[in-house]
Amino acid sequence: MNKKLSFALLLIGSFAFAQETAPSDSTSKTKEIQEIILKSQRKKQFVDKAVYTFDEEALKKARYANDLLRTLPELQFDPISSAITSIKGGSFLLLINGIEATEVQARTIRPENVVKVEYYDSPPTRYANRADTVVNIITRNPEIGFAGGVEVNSALTTGFVNGQTYANYINGRNTIGLEYTINFRDYNDRKVNRIYNYDLQNSTYDTNEKKTDHFGYTYQDLVLRYSNALTDNYVFQAKFSMNIYNYFNKSNGESTFIKDNNAEAHGTSQYAYDSYSPPKLDLYFSKNLGKKDEISLNLVGSTYSSESYQNDKEWILNSGNSVFNNEMNLKAKQNSFVAEVAHTHDFKAGKLSSGYRISTNNVDNSLDNLAGSFDYTVNYLTQYMYSEFAGKKKKLMYRLGLGLTNIHNKTAATTEDEWTITPKIILGYEISKNKALRFTSSYTPYSPSSSNLSPNLNQVVPNIVTTGNPYLKIQKAWNNNINYSYNNKYFDFNANAFYNFTDNAINSIYVPYNNGSQYALTYENSQYASRTGVQITGSVKPFGNQLLVLKANLYPTMQRVKTNSGALLKNNYLGNSFTLSSEYKDFSIYYILSIPVYTLSGAFLSTNENQNHVFINYKVKDWTLNTGVYWVGMPSRYQTKTLKESLVQYTSETKIFNNKNMFTLGVSYDFAKGKKSEINKKLNNDVAPATTF
Repeated sequence: MNKKLSFALLLIGSFAFAQETAPSDSTSKTKEIQEIILKSQRKKQFVDKAVYTFDEEALKKARYANDLLRTLPELQFDPISSAITSIKGGSFLLLINGIEATEVQARTIRPENVVKVEYYDSPPTRYANRADTVVNIITRNPEIGFAGGVEVNSALTTGFVNGQTYANYINGRNTIGLEYTINFRDYNDRKVNRIYNYDLQNSTYDTNEKKTDHFGYTYQDLVLRYSNALTDNYVFQAKFSMNIYNYFNKSNGESTFIKDNNAEAHGTSQYAYDSYSPPKLDLYFSKNLGKKDEISLNLVGSTYSSESYQNDKEWILNSGNSVFNNEMNLKAKQNSFVAEVAHTHDFKAGKLSSGYRISTNNVDNSLDNLAGSFDYTVNYLTQYMYSEFAGKKKKLMYRLGLGLTNIHNKTAATTEDEWTITPKIILGYEISKNKALRFTSSYTPYSPSSSNLSPNLNQVVPNIVTTGNPYLKIQKAWNNNINYSYNNKYFDFNANAFYNFTDNAINSIYVPYNNGSQYALTYENSQYASRTGVQITGSVKPFGNQLLVLKANLYPTMQRVKTNSGALLKNNYLGNSFTLSSEYKDFSIYYILSIPVYTLSGAFLSTNENQNHVFINYKVKDWTLNTGVYWVGMPSRYQTKTLKESLVQYTSETKIFNNKNMFTLGVSYDFAKGKKSEINKKLNNDVAPATTF
């Protein structure tokens, strides 16, 4: 392993710090890839990103930078988490002047200080394994100034609270920031109906369970930041954060258990909780080496413990005899560390970016479950070397990237060590000022998650358990996209034809277990999985402004999975989401609609969350009042079913009636003062998430 690490460092050093051998040119003669943004042009499309500027009307109506993000056709507001997300789904990363940031931090930015927003639907190579969408807010910040605010949204009849507060102080080179976010839920009316049907050892079994859950969770995020920056020279930032999470679930129900037409009435109960509060320290330093070179270093570390408990019981109602009593207790100690070094150099023809990142996650588990008591350790090590060159020649834009990824996973049962070449190519052609055609192709490996590999055993109903698979191998995804974009004052349109192929795709599957006396829901590496379709996204503005805006996302998709046994699983669906909004003076109204569709994941077809929400905002100087109704006329609803090829036939329906017609009220207050300064960070990393069941 040391030899491999030394080789990796030597290799990255050979190209990361290479200097141009041709005679040097003055800065004025350097051919920059950076774009020139004109106020008369709101959007400009590049090979890997779209760049947005905002007119005076948009800046006046916005309270802070987050409100400007909502106007982008590719972004939408998620009312459940009170966060901005990509309309296309997937992981989302927010940057401010190149520094990884939270949305709360973005609230410290007054709209008039936003220079532009960069939207990357094809993130740079360094983010290849971290994010599907990257948004970078470029600002002019105050040299001396203070920003602060608070926001609370709460339901009146049930446990639903979203809250935020923040403070940010800038004085010359120094910046200090403090943020706190809370998402609180406490629901006591969730109805669940689960039905199982299967044949086992020459008998036919049916289970029909109906239960009512009381569940809830609390997310609390605390962030303290300090930075020191000298423009065009260096940047230093230290950030300490804690993500505090608590979850509980209590349920009681009844189940009809049938074996060969002989029925029994069973009682069921469940109690579960998760708890963790990982502290994290993030250190960053960047230094300009002359006018054409920059080197950056990022170190992120965390050490903590997490705790999970679950107790499932089922018994015969008439006799009180126990069917099973499944008690599980997991305590995990985790140590995670990420280090990355990167170098950029500006050539006349374009920009070369190179880097090396290493991440480790060590999990020491102490587990008690149905199978007994276990102590097992899992080690994850990932190394990633990358280099990419971006440039433009006349109307042809290009970005060529090449990476090398090493994934080294060691579990109690097996060790996997594999190196994968990860190329990425992006080609773009500017048809006209408002039309562009782009092609993207990339190849990326993904490691199984800790829950995929965990040997934890969970009894769900008589004769059926769930468990992980420590023998899983990494999966490798080949993603291809052809994108056509068109925009003017009234339309912003994107059509994206895609084909995604995943080799060794990780999927859930029911298999015989315990010498054929039970079934286990576990994971396997299928032969492959593929997604083919077209995604049409964009916005329509009939009046050319925010008075009336319709955002739509439609993506007809074909899914195919070929299991390890050779069975071909198929599913077709029409994904969708719609947002209708109107802004007039200090009033704004939003309507969000999504019609659920079944998507394929392993042995299951599952629906996405239904949406039918209405919100109204009213702005008074630095104050904003808001109200809304979630899930108008319906509860939130989630459905799952197995395919006909599954050994176990299963259907479930979950409804949260606390959400039906949930009325909320909220208030926020934000203020900021100051003059000008900037900070620019090139590396952004995070440690592994907490281990639970």
